[in-house]
Amino acid sequence: MIKTGMLIGDRYEILEKIGTGGMSDVYKAKCHKLNRYVAVKVLKQEFSENTNFVSKFRTEAQAAAGLMHPNIVNVYDVGEEDGIYYIVMELVEGITLKSYIEKKARLSVKEAISIAIQVSMGIEAAHNNHIIHRDIKPQNIMISKEGKVKIADFGIAKAATSNTITSNVMGSVHYTSPEQARGGFSDERSDIYSLGCTMFEMVTGRVPFDGETTVSIAIKHIQEEMPSPREFVGEIPISIEKIIFKCTQKSPDRRYQTIAALIADLKQSLISPDEDFVDLGPQLAGGETRAISEEEMAAIREHTGAVKLDMPEQQMRLREDLAKKPAQKKSRQEVYEEDEEEYDEDDLDPRMEKLTTVLAIVAAVIIGCIALALAWKLLGGIGNKSAIENGKPNTAQETENGDLIMISVLGMEEADAKRALHDMGLGVKTQTVASSYAKGQVCEQSVAQGESVLVNTTILLSISDGSLASEGVPNVVGMEENDAKKALEEAGYLVTVESIDTDEVAAGKVAQQSPQAGENAAAGSNVTISVSTGVSEGMVPMPDLRGKTEAEAKQLLEAAGLTVGTVTETSSEDVEAGRVVSQSYNPGINVSKTTAINFVISSGPKALTYKYVTSLSAPTGYTSGQVTVTITASDGDTRSFTTSTFPCAVNEAGFKVSSGTITYTYEQETVETGFDDETGQNATFMTTKTVTTQPVSITFTQE
Repeated sequence: MIKTGMLIGDRYEILEKIGTGGMSDVYKAKCHKLNRYVAVKVLKQEFSENTNFVSKFRTEAQAAAGLMHPNIVNVYDVGEEDGIYYIVMELVEGITLKSYIEKKARLSVKEAISIAIQVSMGIEAAHNNHIIHRDIKPQNIMISKEGKVKIADFGIAKAATSNTITSNVMGSVHYTSPEQARGGFSDERSDIYSLGCTMFEMVTGRVPFDGETTVSIAIKHIQEEMPSPREFVGEIPISIEKIIFKCTQKSPDRRYQTIAALIADLKQSLISPDEDFVDLGPQLAGGETRAISEEEMAAIREHTGAVKLDMPEQQMRLREDLAKKPAQKKSRQEVYEEDEEEYDEDDLDPRMEKLTTVLAIVAAVIIGCIALALAWKLLGGIGNKSAIENGKPNTAQETENGDLIMISVLGMEEADAKRALHDMGLGVKTQTVASSYAKGQVCEQSVAQGESVLVNTTILLSISDGSLASEGVPNVVGMEENDAKKALEEAGYLVTVESIDTDEVAAGKVAQQSPQAGENAAAGSNVTISVSTGVSEGMVPMPDLRGKTEAEAKQLLEAAGLTVGTVTETSSEDVEAGRVVSQSYNPGINVSKTTAINFVISSGPKALTYKYVTSLSAPTGYTSGQVTVTITASDGDTRSFTTSTFPCAVNEAGFKVSSGTITYTYEQETVETGFDDETGQNATFMTTKTVTTQPVSITFTQE
């Protein structure tokens, strides 16, 4: 359970939840090791419990962590703690391209091109590292507050599409390529198709295909022509329309073959938007199967003497039929019988008839051998050698709808892998690549183990040339974590990172590895590295409590295994009341778990006080005697003193307000005329009376 204030991976402090999606929740966090803010994407529980998905998720996310580009939301770290699986990514403060389009209804052509170029540059960086996104869509493209465009979730889409994830979670069917919709092989050109759909939405404000269900939308991607964006927005330049058309061709071979070619045309469209410079290639007849006319058959006979029908051509037609009508599947034998009915025996010359007879005999012998082998297996005979070596029975398992379930042929010799896939009813295409696998071994397959695939689909296998094969696991002890991961991944290994408490190796560096350096380990196997926390057992790094509330500070200390000591208060002009001003140990230093940590809480700014310092003159009418001076502040605070000397110095302090009044009280003698009772005559005599002056406003000064 993720809570605000908790520490993940001993370095990422969760600050607040900033988003949620179908697969995960996203939190803003602070990395205390590098002192920067990051985004932490945490898998939801239903996916965390799917071990197959988690394994694929970690592998793909770790691969994506090697990507560093200004137009990619960079992945910094991948980890697991107490069943919580998380990815640490660059924090991008902004909105998704989807929200931006909805906000503006549609984008101007120049703005759309600018965004498309930045997205393309990010995709190009990934493709150059042999990483395909597979889920390019406006929801996965971020626009920061500074206007920078960044692609999110590289490597994560592959993990999701390789497992049983519902369409409402993925939400990408509006941008999926036809080959992805069919469940077939996808490559870099699939990303180009999805980017074309994204550009369509940017300039029109709507998706190219829509429908009531995800299935209906997917079928439109497979069968229907891409609508013209100029039908919805007439002022779209022809160059942009044709760029979108070329990106979204049904056949990958007719799209841009590289993202670099797309970038070149996008830049040209900024200069010459109304120029028709985009080459869409020769127009095909829709890709449908077309019967050969008598005239064409005669012309073929004239040049070859016979008609030779290629088996791959029939397979291609079969795949097209299956893709169009996946529910109406036929056996290969039925398809072959239908193919034979399409051609007249008169179209074959005598030489072909003899060859056909020989091939039929050979085929009968082969079928008989296969039947015997199958019978032997049913009776407990020995299974396919390659399958046994791979640890799985090489039988073609099927899904509920009849699709095949892909097996793993990684590490198998090329011939064994081909045989295993052919036995399943799959085609094979190979390419040679540099790899740490032994020469001649399969190091990559286009369809992952466990994925569903249509019968007769061609699987692309990458065969290692052995050029990167090493004699043992590289030594990464003492290296920085990222450098160690890079070295192991380049050597062809998967990497698992663990933490180890030790002060013998600097924090962030590898203290141990398993297998050890120099040990032989199969390419593609896992190497575990233990990264030092920089502290000994029983010691923990001091968390940063500054700026936290008292409750948050106590929670951080308890999470670190430390004891809360004395909590005191002090006034502070800089720290909000109720938050930590200082702590007894500096953040980051190693302290014993038995240490009691004291901290000081701010009581807010210190209260202002005022003083009244002046020299008073005698009041009007005063001649001599004692005078009582009374100073009354506006809040009622009253100060009095008596003097008979003027000028009189006054120094009263500690007032909480800035103003008040002053009054004087004294005895005054006066001469009065009146009747003298003793003499019986009028006389003058002296009298004394108390005089209090009217209050006079005064201003105090701040202390």
